[in-house]
Formats: sequence, structure tokens, C-alpha cells
Amino acid sequence: MNIHIKNGRLIDPHNGIDAKQDVFISDKHVVAIGSAPQGFVADQVIDAGGLIVIPGLVDVSARLREPGYEYRATLESEMDAAMAGGVTSLSCPPDTDPPLDEPGLVEMLKHRARLLNQARVFPVGALTYGLKGAELTEMIELTEAGCKAFGHADAPLIDTRVLMRAMQYAATFGYRVWMRPQDSYLARNGVAHDGEVSTRLGLPPIPVVAETTALATMLQLAQETGVKLHICRISSAAGVELIRAAKRAGLPVTCDVSMNHVHLTEMDIGFFDSNCHLMPPLRSLRDKAALRAGLCDGTIDAICSDHSPVDDDAKQLPFAEAEAGATGMELLLPLLLKWAEEDKVTLPDALKRVTINPAQLLGVKMGHLSVGAHADVCVFDPKATWKVEPAALKSQGKNTPFNGYTMQGRVRHTIVEGRLAYSL
Repeated sequence: MNIHIKNGRLIDPHNGIDAKQDVFISDKHVVAIGSAPQGFVADQVIDAGGLIVIPGLVDVSARLREPGYEYRATLESEMDAAMAGGVTSLSCPPDTDPPLDEPGLVEMLKHRARLLNQARVFPVGALTYGLKGAELTEMIELTEAGCKAFGHADAPLIDTRVLMRAMQYAATFGYRVWMRPQDSYLARNGVAHDGEVSTRLGLPPIPVVAETTALATMLQLAQETGVKLHICRISSAAGVELIRAAKRAGLPVTCDVSMNHVHLTEMDIGFFDSNCHLMPPLRSLRDKAALRAGLCDGTIDAICSDHSPVDDDAKQLPFAEAEAGATGMELLLPLLLKWAEEDKVTLPDALKRVTINPAQLLGVKMGHLSVGAHADVCVFDPKATWKVEPAALKSQGKNTPFNGYTMQGRVRHTIVEGRLAYSL
């Protein structure tokens, strides 16, 4: 199908484009920017007057809950959520049931996603079998099945010798290791940041040192092995400083942050709002400011939704008993725009964090609209306002800390591989 997107403001951070330019799509690819190629006849014209045209968003952490947790969400519902959020490529952590530790499971997930013909799915394979932290998985076979990196999701990997061997193995073949830093002993049974709110509410705490202790170990092992290390969902000022120092020292380390932590703090827990029960926990105002500063200076490479749909039964419990997680893919773009406005970050600079940067972390050729690139496009209205209402969310998980908030910026069209997959 030939698609002509006209009259829109095209922003492509990778190519340094921010101008009123038409986009021409044919045979699943971008065939021209600005002027139509010779002989081009559009089958469909999208008038983007007053709208912004960008590469499809790339989300580096979106749990699809399949296989094993279909009662929380299905592939169909979460793919619909991705389309409504303008997310055309996503990476899912390996903590499914069973975990993504066998090539057959990875191939099945990718096959199911292809059949739906919506967002592209790039799984993160399990670093150890069953995420038990003992025996390394067959990373070569998992890579051949479609895994783009290897990690442990939120499961603890206590044995540092196993972690070092995993990094050595990954480094040998140039594979990426993705880890969320949290010392399982220091964080044991914790549910909230070790600060004023957890003390006042009597909630079991998770101190910042739980993050920094694990992070320091990971960084030292990365220096020893030379592995490409990606730190998932950094949450503290001290953690940001450790990564900043590692980058200055030349370590091949990258990191991302959850959009929830860019906007929220421990104070948002209020009176035991279980929608704010997240992992890592929401931290202090100082930590939030440091995360934003890390985004602005490039210490933090990408922003993710940390989309983790949870069923109502698991959320409507006392805070300490409720399951951690929140839906987020449909909110990623408006929350990015909100951060950019508040911190006076230019739109092209902000959009790098959800397009080309995460694509490069995954090692995939997405996140840009160069001529010849895959035609994955998001068209959004930057001025449209809407209220977050659980019933209106496409995701099967209706729980988010932003329920009832008014958002600015809404996706109007999502194009995947040259096909109009969503229109509002």
C-alpha cells in the first residue's frame, strides 16, 4: 500500500529533521521525504495538518504477560495498547511463565506477535534457566530464535560467579546483558523507598543502597569482562552518579529509566495507593531531580514505559500485599511531552529517548525515518488533551498511578511496516 502523509511537522531526531515535510511510504518502507518519487500514486492520504509525524516509539520494557499470565493480559490486548500509544517496537523481559529460556518459547512468542501484525516484539532472553540464577542458558540458540539481549528481569541473581560467567560468555559473542540492579538481601520483603513515607506508613523499606550495592558489583564485573551492560530502570541519584562515572571511565554501559520515576516520588503513595506500588520503588524528590538531570545530560539513554499490567484482584489489596506494576504504553508519549515541557527540553531531543536511542540499545534498525527505513510511523496531536480513565485504556491492565490525570498529546495514527494499524 502507498501512503502519503502530508502537511505534518516531521521530527526525526536521528536525521536531524524538524520541519514541515511530507512522508511517502510504499512497499513497507519510507521511499521519499519532502517530494513524491516519480510515478508515486497514493492509495491512502493522511492529512497531518497541525500534527507531528515521528518514527514509531521503541519501548525497552513492556511486559506482554504471555506465556503464563494471560489472566493479567493477553498479547492481543497489549498489542492494541501499543498501537494506541504509538509504540511500534517493544522489548519484553524474560519473566514469563515459563521464562524465556528456551528457543521454542521465544519463537512461539514472536510467531504469535507476527500473526497479530502490530508492534514488533524483541524479546530479552533469560540469562539462566528458569531465572533461578544457577545454570546459563544457550544464548546462541536464543539469539537465533530472536532474542536481542539477555537479562534476569526482577528475579535475583545472587551468585556473582554465575553473573560473571554469564557476562564473559555474552562478551565473547558480543551479546548485550540487561540487568536491574537490586541486592535481594538488602531489599528483602521491601515495598517502598526507605524514606519519610515508608516510615510514616509503616511500610517495609528498600534502601537506595540496595540499588547501588548491586550496581557497583555489576559495573565492576562489566569492566572485568568487557560485556555490553545495560542497566534497567535506574531509580536513585546515587545510581545515576555511578553510571555517570562509569561512562566517563569508558565502560560500555547504558541505562534507562521508567517514565513513572521521571514524574512521581514516594509522596505520591499518599495513603497507601497501591497503584504506586512499583519496582523499583518510587523514591525521593532529590532522586527524581537527579533522574531528570541524568536524562538531560545523556547519562540516561532511554525512557521506557515499564508496562506491567496487573489484574484488579492483585492490586486491590493493602499496599504491602498488592502486586507491583502498572500499565504504561499508552501514557509513554504524553508523559514524555510533559517532561520535555517541564524541563525545557526540545522536542527532537526528548524524542531521541523513545525512538533512536532505545533502538540502538536493542541493536535494531528502527527508530528513524530515513529513506529506505522500515515504515513505522507515529502521528500525534501535541495539543489534544484527554483524561486517563481505566475503562478507556486498551491494555487489559487498568491500573496506573496516573488514573484521573489530564494528559496533553494524543496519538492519531500508528503505521507499522507501511500499514495503517491504528487511527483515532
